[in-house]
Amino acid sequence: MRKMLAAWLMLGAVVAAVPAEAKIEKTPWGETADHRKIDLYTLTNANGMQARIATYGAYLVSLQVPDRSGKLADVVLGYDKLKDYMSGTTYGAVIGRFANRIGGAKFTLEGKTYHLAANAGPNNIHGGPKNFTYHVYDAVARDGASPSLTLHMVSPDGDQGFPGKLDFTVTYTVTAGNALRVDYRATTDKPTVLNPTNHSYFNLKGAGNGDVLGHVLQVFSDAVTPTDANHMATGQVMKVERTGFDFTKPKAIGKDINGPDPAIVATPGYDINFIVRGQPGRLREAAKVTEPTTGRVMDVWTTQPGVQLYLPNNRTPIIGKGGKAYVYRGAFCLETQHFANSPNIPSFPTTELKPGQVFHEVTEFRFSTVK
Repeated sequence: MRKMLAAWLMLGAVVAAVPAEAKIEKTPWGETADHRKIDLYTLTNANGMQARIATYGAYLVSLQVPDRSGKLADVVLGYDKLKDYMSGTTYGAVIGRFANRIGGAKFTLEGKTYHLAANAGPNNIHGGPKNFTYHVYDAVARDGASPSLTLHMVSPDGDQGFPGKLDFTVTYTVTAGNALRVDYRATTDKPTVLNPTNHSYFNLKGAGNGDVLGHVLQVFSDAVTPTDANHMATGQVMKVERTGFDFTKPKAIGKDINGPDPAIVATPGYDINFIVRGQPGRLREAAKVTEPTTGRVMDVWTTQPGVQLYLPNNRTPIIGKGGKAYVYRGAFCLETQHFANSPNIPSFPTTELKPGQVFHEVTEFRFSTVK
């Protein structure tokens, strides 16, 4: 009996030592009003890190990452049901055709002026009222140690006022090294502008676990692109030194969020684009966030020229996944992208995409822990 018990204990120890299996799972998640079936894919690596992604809107619905003790928590805000995403929420959304704002809801390209919907005061935001978040994507899953999901759709010529038939894919990969890689590719049949991003709202304590003002942020940037009273980029570049936007050294997000800088007072808080150091097109570090109580660390790497820091200002809590309340400043966004209003500001990095060119940008959210 003792020998059998010892054998069972040894077997249990062996089983316990076996790491989680990297895998992809697909489950039905309802349908749209026109009866298109929507699926939810779950990508898991061998460490247990897990991302759930919907074929509707290419939403990142959840992201489970470990803390310093190995305990997993969902670190992105969102909802439990598909119907809540159909309202066009930006929680976890892939934004397009153009993240952020375009001034006057219009731009001129090769001598022709294109008029867009003014859905943010006089300006266009995030591509219009029926942007990429309302599209249904085709999906191709790839298994392996770093499971990935490629989502594909076609945005027709004239979609939301933008020219060109756009063939667009976004690939999510949960890497073996605990990163979420987001890879965008696109081609067009007419000259157009394009600026996609992922608009996930992060709380490294876990979604719905209070505010994020104690998170420690470092942004690898020396300058921002200031905005006017309508939150529109003016074309100016402002050094962050001696301002509330100075995150060149790590500091708590809440340290200067109520400071006197006019751009902070106007928001109120943070909603501004940082110019990332280094050469656009090369993968380099844009930001680093550390949450002291859990030890979770998120490093943001990107090929994009900028990263938008935004904190939500909802005074009334929003009820999200699991009935949790998303409170005032209960998350932060680090949206890697080109600069707002780029089609109207020649000095900004271009967002033009022409036939024969391949748009390709990458962002990685790399997770680790500190003691």
